[in-house]
Amino acid sequence: MRISYNWLKNFITLDKTPEELSLILTDIGLEVESLEVEQSIPGGLEGLVVGEVLTCEQHPNADKLKVTTVNIGSGEPLHIVCGAPNVRQGLKVIVAPVGTTCHPTNGEPFKITKSKIRGEVSEGMLCGEDEIGLGSSHAGIVELDGQAAIGSLVKSYFNMEDDYCYEIGLTPNRADAASHLGVARDLAAYFQIPVHAVDVADVEAGTVAGTAVQVAVPDDAPRYAGINISGIQVGESPEWLRTKLAAIGVRSINNIVDVTNYILHDLGQPLHAFDTDKITGNQVIVRRANEGELFVTLDGVERKLYADDLVIADAEKPMCIAGVFGGAHSGVTETTTSIFLESAYFNPVTVRKTSKRHGLKTDSSFRFERGVNPDITVIALKKAAKLIAEVAGGQVSSTLVDLYPAPIQPFEFAVSYKNIQRIIGKAIPAETIRAIIVNLGIGIKNETAEGFDVVVPPYKVDVTREVDVVEEVLRIYGYNNIELNTQIKASLNTSEKPDREVVLNQVADLLISNGYREILSNSLTKADYLEDEATAVRLLNPLSSDLDCMRQNLLFSSLTAVAYNQKRKNGDLKLFELGKSYHTAEDWYAEKNLLSLAIAGHNQPEQWNSAHKEVDFYAIKAAVDAIIRRLKVEGIRTEEYTGAYFDYGLTYRKGEKALVSFGAVAKANLKKADVDGPVFFAQFDWDLLLKVIKKNKITYKEVSKFPAVRRDLALLLDEQVSFETLRLIASRTEKKLLKEVGIFDVYKGDKLPAGKKSYALSFVIQDEEKTLTDKQIDGIIQKLITNFEKEVNASVR
Repeated sequence: MRISYNWLKNFITLDKTPEELSLILTDIGLEVESLEVEQSIPGGLEGLVVGEVLTCEQHPNADKLKVTTVNIGSGEPLHIVCGAPNVRQGLKVIVAPVGTTCHPTNGEPFKITKSKIRGEVSEGMLCGEDEIGLGSSHAGIVELDGQAAIGSLVKSYFNMEDDYCYEIGLTPNRADAASHLGVARDLAAYFQIPVHAVDVADVEAGTVAGTAVQVAVPDDAPRYAGINISGIQVGESPEWLRTKLAAIGVRSINNIVDVTNYILHDLGQPLHAFDTDKITGNQVIVRRANEGELFVTLDGVERKLYADDLVIADAEKPMCIAGVFGGAHSGVTETTTSIFLESAYFNPVTVRKTSKRHGLKTDSSFRFERGVNPDITVIALKKAAKLIAEVAGGQVSSTLVDLYPAPIQPFEFAVSYKNIQRIIGKAIPAETIRAIIVNLGIGIKNETAEGFDVVVPPYKVDVTREVDVVEEVLRIYGYNNIELNTQIKASLNTSEKPDREVVLNQVADLLISNGYREILSNSLTKADYLEDEATAVRLLNPLSSDLDCMRQNLLFSSLTAVAYNQKRKNGDLKLFELGKSYHTAEDWYAEKNLLSLAIAGHNQPEQWNSAHKEVDFYAIKAAVDAIIRRLKVEGIRTEEYTGAYFDYGLTYRKGEKALVSFGAVAKANLKKADVDGPVFFAQFDWDLLLKVIKKNKITYKEVSKFPAVRRDLALLLDEQVSFETLRLIASRTEKKLLKEVGIFDVYKGDKLPAGKKSYALSFVIQDEEKTLTDKQIDGIIQKLITNFEKEVNASVR
């Protein structure tokens, strides 16, 4: 939401700079995300001064140039060469001295420098309209009023005033602050100053009945007001109105539409103007749409309406989707001479659902669906009528219709000083509390020494309980004004073991130190990425076809990130993410925490002294094994991966449950995500991982003083025998003295029988109580050979 600094001055008196006000707004809960200078003319005429031409003589070397001396009120007169046909002695002009940057109407800004033109020194420029952005005329230099003060700033002569625009990150609960009046009301409470009243006392309604109004669904439109204005001339808005709207980023359309936009941002009340001549039967009917009824909105799109949509219709057809979007056929055009101006309070839920159904988000729906002020409906209507009379020559030509059969009542409840001070944690004086509440527009009655009853106006939709009032008091009083307690009170640590955040930080630190980068992905994904349709969690109102269901894995989140980077020539990637997957369960929904790793491209940057090696399966395996070792997970069982994620890979199991699966992403999945080249991926069951390490016990074992011995074996094996199978056989064969089993060479080739391969294995053997003898070592190796021969038909090479 954009708020203009100068516009706020319409409601309150400000003596703070825009920068100071920015900090105050953030402190009182209206977070300022940015502050920008807004200039109605680019460059703001900075550096330009009023000068007087003292002399004007023909240039000795050019027929169309004049040599002038110009007084700018300081220093010696400037010598300026000028080619304008209207330059003459005694003329008051706009001067751009050396060093000034000019912003032309067309073209890039340029800086004035001292130069020589046909042999004559020129120390500035006498400016035309188009050269400084004042207009498009190139007929000559600007001629100023003879009373213009020499040396004065040109921006002051033209009453140019810079504006400042705040981009405020408005939270959804602050519907009351969605306007300049709403923001001013908060500032007035902070500064303890009054808000200037909106004066519409001189706006008088006519005595003749105008367009007939009928509200068929009062629950959807609790208040509906309107008035006829005739004799208007649609055209361009005056400069002040265009400047106000431009400052907050609103494009000027015509004087009637601009007034409705002005009131929306001024008071927070959306309005809509209908061309009276296009209202069939001179009737306005607020009703529900007919199912399947067709309607063309202002953007030229034909939309099919639903029975739950609220529309503003005439005797035959809809003219507007209430609170959301106007219609193409009933809007104001250049030929419009009379209008029916609408101001209403619509049910926020109805507007919100309609807006979502049709995918239409407008400034109007933004306010209606959060809740506008029903008490300002008529005030806004009258102020708009007053402005239309000013900018378009219109006159109110009918009685004012105000249908409000069941006025919305304020919220009333009790508040105690004791609870306010207890929740805030500071004894704030009762008079300060009372002043803040009253300045926010909240009424007080039945006041006692202990507390009072509040009467909260309907526009403060988020203040319905005592604790909401406490929040209002605290944000205006200032969170920064609540001192920290000097006493530190100890409390028992009841966090779960192991601490999820500590474990995550350990794993993240490990991965980051190995070149991985963390990513955060959208939990919404598209149906093409689902792995199980039966357990899919689908959105009822998806934002798009690419975001229509909840993800069931992190694979495609990682592939999307890889594809995004590849398209930007950043193909060497190591990524990790901790996120959730979503599934339907028997009676509800299930969430699962997952940790994913993804690598693509090259394993290390290109260097002059090393090969540019691409990532491979063993790179992802190394990262998975590093996590397993870091978290001291033991008793892992390895098996080949079977599933649709990978072309080949492994699964580590703890018991019967899969702890992590990793491998080379299947080509079909790469194609789905539009990824080039191989990607290796791993996905941990994070919840299971935490359960496993919860049982870890930290034990200390003294370092043995007796040496370890290594023995190697070369085995001829069938091709289907895996190293993991051999490792398990070895572990069962010698449980006490065998410390490590490794593989350091694999050979397959024509020197071996068909269907065979050779593994070179290493065995580390150690007795922690004594030195091993050759006889013991040879006995262990022989047992290993025997079991390898028996269980997998191995033979020693």
